[in-house]
Amino acid sequence: MRTLRTIAEVRAAVREARAAGKTVGLVPTMGAFHAGHVPLMREARANDSFVVVSLFVNPTQFGPSEDLSAYPRDEARDAALAEAEGVDVLFAPDPAEIYPDGFATTIHIDGVTAVLDGAARGAFHFDGVATVVAKLFGIVAPDAAYFGQKDAQQILVIRRLVRDLNIDVRIVACPIVREADGLAMSSRNVYLDPDARRQATALNRALDAAAAVAYAGERDAVAIVAAARAVLDDAGIAPEYLELRSADDLTPVATLETEALLAVAARVGSARLIDNHLLHGTDTRASA
Repeated sequence: MRTLRTIAEVRAAVREARAAGKTVGLVPTMGAFHAGHVPLMREARANDSFVVVSLFVNPTQFGPSEDLSAYPRDEARDAALAEAEGVDVLFAPDPAEIYPDGFATTIHIDGVTAVLDGAARGAFHFDGVATVVAKLFGIVAPDAAYFGQKDAQQILVIRRLVRDLNIDVRIVACPIVREADGLAMSSRNVYLDPDARRQATALNRALDAAAAVAYAGERDAVAIVAAARAVLDDAGIAPEYLELRSADDLTPVATLETEALLAVAARVGSARLIDNHLLHGTDTRASA
C-alpha cells in the first residue's frame, strides 16, 4: 500500500491502475478507523481491483463550536489497518492540498440537507460534505464509492450530488456495524466514558422498540416515534431529533406505507451520536 499526499500522485496512481485494466473503488473517510470501516474496505476490495481510501478530516463540515480540533486522529494505526485490508492507496492530504489559497467554491444541495443533521448542525455541514466528496470524485474518478448506512442522510445527499451533476460513479451503501450491545460503531465513541457508553446503548434500543411496534402492525408515525422516545426518556437522553422520514427524500412520514428512515441524534456525555433504522411498510422489521 502507498500513502500519497498530493492530488497529482493519486491521479498518477489511478491512471496506472486503469491502464492495467483495473476498476477503481473509493472509500471516503475521516480516519480514526474502527470495525465499522472495515466492511467498506472489504466491499470495495471485493468489487474493484484498485482501492483508494481517503483519510481527510474535512474542516468545512465542522462548525466553530464543533469538535474539529479534538476529532480523533491516528494515521499510523489507520494505515496499518487499511494495508491489512488490501487497500492500494491511502490518500492522506493536508488541508491546503484540498483547499488551496483562494479556494472559493461550495456545493449546496437543497431539500435533503434542510432537515435532521442539516437542521441540527447547520447548512454548512452538508455543504462541506458535498464539496469535499465532489472534489474526491474529481481527483480519484472512481467507478464506485462506498459509504456506511449510519450516515444515511449523507448517502442521500451524495446520491443527489451524483444525479444532479451527472457524476459517473456508483454509490454503495453498506450496513451499519454495531457493537455486541447494539451501539453503532463510530469514531466519536472514543469520547464516551463508561457511564456514557452504557447510556448510549439506548439509541439503538429506542430504534428497536419503534421497529417492534411497527412490525406488530402500527403504521402511525407518531405512535412509532413515541415508542422510541419512551426508551430515550427512560435513559435520560433528550434527542436533538428523533424523526420518521421518507427513505427516498426525507420528506415527513405520517403513515408507514413504504420504506422510511427512523433517525436519531443525541448528545451522550461529551459525544454527539447518530443512528437510524430503515422501516418498511410491508415488512417492517428494521434493517440496521
